[in-house]
Amino acid sequence: MLDSDYTFLNERLARHYGLTNLNVVGDEMRLVKLPPDSPRGGILTQGTVLAVTSNPTRTSPVKRGLFVLDNILGTPPAPPPPDIPPLEDAAKEVKDHTPTLRETLALHRQKPLCSSCHNRMDPLGLSLENFNAMGMWRDQERSQPIDATGKLLTGETFTNIKELKAILACKHAVKFYRTLTEKLLTYALGRGLEYYDVATVDRIVERLQRTNRRPSELLTGIVESAPFQKTRSAAVVAAGVPPAVEPGILPGGTAARASRTP
Repeated sequence: MLDSDYTFLNERLARHYGLTNLNVVGDEMRLVKLPPDSPRGGILTQGTVLAVTSNPTRTSPVKRGLFVLDNILGTPPAPPPPDIPPLEDAAKEVKDHTPTLRETLALHRQKPLCSSCHNRMDPLGLSLENFNAMGMWRDQERSQPIDATGKLLTGETFTNIKELKAILACKHAVKFYRTLTEKLLTYALGRGLEYYDVATVDRIVERLQRTNRRPSELLTGIVESAPFQKTRSAAVVAAGVPPAVEPGILPGGTAARASRTP
């Protein structure tokens, strides 16, 4: 999901990505092996993700960086404080040329209220600046070469999105496993996770590590988990009985009646 040597294309999407040399013909989506030097592969460089994390008229390194922190690493920043000045206000400080987004964000980060969050988001988002607001590749912004280099707060440096994807997939894999497990388990249960779900998440993450990251093991781990298979009945919930440490087991060892609809 983070760093693959393939993607899924039809003819129209191949043109959009600039991959016309792969001879993809027709409307049918199919798995396509990417050239070794391709920046595509993985969800971060898909046009859908790149478009939804952009503004209507330009890219948004802040939205893209926030997407990675929230949905990949599971470490979203705190909500912004009130009365934060717009990013465009920082650009007005440059008089001799039209600044790039990287230059504008650097000026924005100089403000104490902005620096703590932007130091985490901006390097991640700027790594994707070679992709425009619709996910098409570009080499320049405002007639200036795009600089996609960066350094994470954890110390790793990268020069482009390919290197960042490799860092996320190798050095931050466990964070990604946990984030993906928590989000998929939330979807499967139809509720937010609680303190008593931590052990379940831990077991599924360990299972992923043991089985070489197989997606089927993630799905099977969720389906076989106690929170998924055993839910408290409506009568127990209405009575205000708190959940036990082991989900699905009531105080005193009495099994809760499953209320899941097949």
